[in-house]
Amino acid sequence: MHKALSIMIALALFAGACQQPDSNNNGTDSTGASKVDKIPVAVPAFQADSAYDYIAKQVSFGPRIPNTPAQQKCADWLIAKLKSYADTVYVQRTTVIGPNKEKLPCINIIGSFNPAAKQRVLLLSHWDTRPWADEDAFDKTKKLDGADDGASGVGVLLEAARQFRHQRPEAGVDILLVDVEDYGSKTDENSFCLGTQYWAKNPHIPGYKANYGILFDMVGGRGNQFFMEGVSKQYAGPQMKMFWDVGNQLGYSDFFRYEDNGAYITDDHVPVNTIANIPTFDVIALKQDNNFATHWHTQNDNIDVIDRKTLKAVGQTLLQVIYNQPFAY
Repeated sequence: MHKALSIMIALALFAGACQQPDSNNNGTDSTGASKVDKIPVAVPAFQADSAYDYIAKQVSFGPRIPNTPAQQKCADWLIAKLKSYADTVYVQRTTVIGPNKEKLPCINIIGSFNPAAKQRVLLLSHWDTRPWADEDAFDKTKKLDGADDGASGVGVLLEAARQFRHQRPEAGVDILLVDVEDYGSKTDENSFCLGTQYWAKNPHIPGYKANYGILFDMVGGRGNQFFMEGVSKQYAGPQMKMFWDVGNQLGYSDFFRYEDNGAYITDDHVPVNTIANIPTFDVIALKQDNNFATHWHTQNDNIDVIDRKTLKAVGQTLLQVIYNQPFAY
């Protein structure tokens, strides 16, 4: 996934100016929900082994490239998994146009929890694999497993879904697994995130809204760290800081970094912000120099790079936020 390290500062600053939530002193938070203190609930323990197994299962299908048997097999498995956990599951099947005008089948899968709840959080990740390892030092035409870039975010969200099934959160939660994110051309940023672009224009429920969204991308690699990406800060700065604060409070300060590394990234959160108008931030592995992890878009992005410690840090932070303070920003 190109997730271009773009110079999007002007766009991001404009968007941030337009979308920063108004401060208020009327006893409500930025969503309009009451700020009355709630009694903390016992947050379930995120099972990193379970998330790891979900990642390994996706990888076992082979590269999840559009127009391949692996795409359909993995989609069928994801749909069945979400149906076993969520209250309602929606499946969007459509055709999108790739960077070379090719027609690509696209399968977006949405699982909803507490569908009647008005206050909602959108959680999303892409599940497809880039068709070639174009950042590889040796053979840029080879396929890659996409264990971290794609499967890890899905693995975290499936484990969260399993926990939501056993212990219902108070907030409404929607898990969006998007397809055809990573097929794009480096020369055209709009050729990425095609499944998310489709969903943002055609949500699973007409007029769908969430208070905010969280994108999980490359969240399982050994040594991964998460910096506060620039576009995310401009569109969903308070929500992102809340998530980072919780991660640090839980003892994961080595993962959730506050330093500004200057990265502005084109990823699935961009169409959710700009088309669906849902403030959304990106939890994505970056380095201090604002580059991606060394296994990004290479054949090294395989199951061997996945680390349960990274999965635990991300997953436990997510559960803590959802169960105890989803709107405390």
